[in-house]
Amino acid sequence: MTAKISDLPAGANPKTTSSSRALQQHLFSLLSRCKHLQCLTQLHTQIVINAYAQKSFILAKLLSSYLDSGRLLSAVRVFGDLEAPSTTVWNQVIRGHARSETPYNSVRLFDQMVARGAEPDGFTYSLVFSACAKSGSLTEGEQLHGRALSTGHCSNNVFVNTSLVNMYATASGGSRMDCARQVFDEMGERNVTTWTTLIAGYLRGGDFDSASKVFDEMPERNVVAWTAMIAAHARSGKCKKALCLFNEMRIAGVEPDQVALVAALSACAELRDLEQGKWIHSYVTASFTARNKPVLVSLNNSLIHMYASCGMIEQAYEVFRWMPERTIVSWTSLIVAFAKSGYAEQALAVFHHMQNLGAREAKPDGITFLGVLCACSRGGFVDEGRRFFKEMSSVYGVSPRVEHYGCVVDLCSRAGLLDEATELIKTMPMKPNEAIWGAVLGGCRIHRKAELASDVARKLVGELDPNRAAGYLLLLAHVYATDGRWQDVATVKQKLVEIGASKPAGRSWIEV
Repeated sequence: MTAKISDLPAGANPKTTSSSRALQQHLFSLLSRCKHLQCLTQLHTQIVINAYAQKSFILAKLLSSYLDSGRLLSAVRVFGDLEAPSTTVWNQVIRGHARSETPYNSVRLFDQMVARGAEPDGFTYSLVFSACAKSGSLTEGEQLHGRALSTGHCSNNVFVNTSLVNMYATASGGSRMDCARQVFDEMGERNVTTWTTLIAGYLRGGDFDSASKVFDEMPERNVVAWTAMIAAHARSGKCKKALCLFNEMRIAGVEPDQVALVAALSACAELRDLEQGKWIHSYVTASFTARNKPVLVSLNNSLIHMYASCGMIEQAYEVFRWMPERTIVSWTSLIVAFAKSGYAEQALAVFHHMQNLGAREAKPDGITFLGVLCACSRGGFVDEGRRFFKEMSSVYGVSPRVEHYGCVVDLCSRAGLLDEATELIKTMPMKPNEAIWGAVLGGCRIHRKAELASDVARKLVGELDPNRAAGYLLLLAHVYATDGRWQDVATVKQKLVEIGASKPAGRSWIEV
């Protein structure tokens, strides 16, 4: 129900004690139901008109309403007019900053609060410890920890102590996990958030053994704890373990949420595990789509990526086609999927469709153009590739990275435009990497440009370690063999022996 100013009791006289109390209670009730900024502003006006601008309990609710509406500055202005804010009011404005882009302001407000004689409570310390974690203010957090210990606020307060565990666990590089563990061990009471916070700290620092040990000791595991473990293993390339955990979660009777499904799908994509990925897709359909529950865009994007990684391009397209909402990641995932699978025309068609929409979420970024240029290279669309490479900076403001230059060099080299490729390399604002020179070598092999191939190979051999250089020397040998220059082939083979290179896996030195 939406609050209305017309809901105020008619004829209320704030000068009498009973009517004043009734009006305050009614304003508080309206603030609890307020859903729109205009309504909130009108209620604020009524609070001022009726001289309640210093009433802590109603102002705390007003501040909370402003903060929940994302109006931090409005809340700060209200707070600035207060003569003697209560602890509850201080907590509201500290909360607002702790959850904003300026969390360190919460620490400053705490100092002002103490200086003005207000007494911090457990909620205050929880908020400020969270702000210290978010802003990386560990030194200030340690000082506040000492104060909380001296005032007794750490004694059996699970929320304060959990915030402390989080503060130490989020310290850079996991450098203070020993402190997080000490706080955890000294806690008389813990909840599932406490356990999950400690696990997340170990996972951030790459200490999977300690995280697994704590996870195994958890008296109760909720979906958040399971998801933390699954996602961390998937991000670290431990995809088999990630899927093992995912299946253990199902066996334990914990229903995966959409975040857990995204993590599991990323592991499926990495392992090309189509069977598991299709099971997750069917689960999404049965649990969300069939019940008219909204599906996260990120979950649909993960399905696209999974199907594309498994070579199921039609299924990836079907997921994309039925998405009610798309982001640039959705469009880019499909473009890259088509490009990598050799469907260059389809990739460019999707890109053109995205351009025609002109929606904000469909504005291409650097990864989008990487997919587009890759499609042009695979499809031999030289003119289109040149145009897109130019437009990415001139029209869309996307600065080309070395990967974008690599795609255009590859495009030109495949098309036999090796002079154009080498001229483009000279204009690069960064040093060309081995992949770029490798693309030129590939073009030399296709178009039998032995002299240029020899020049490029010399650059690479001088810059790379022997084993990495070996692959490019073999490619040079192929160029010479194609041109019938067998003496040069023998020279390359001798060079490989001299630099002590081992034969790259899957290559035969005999064939050259």
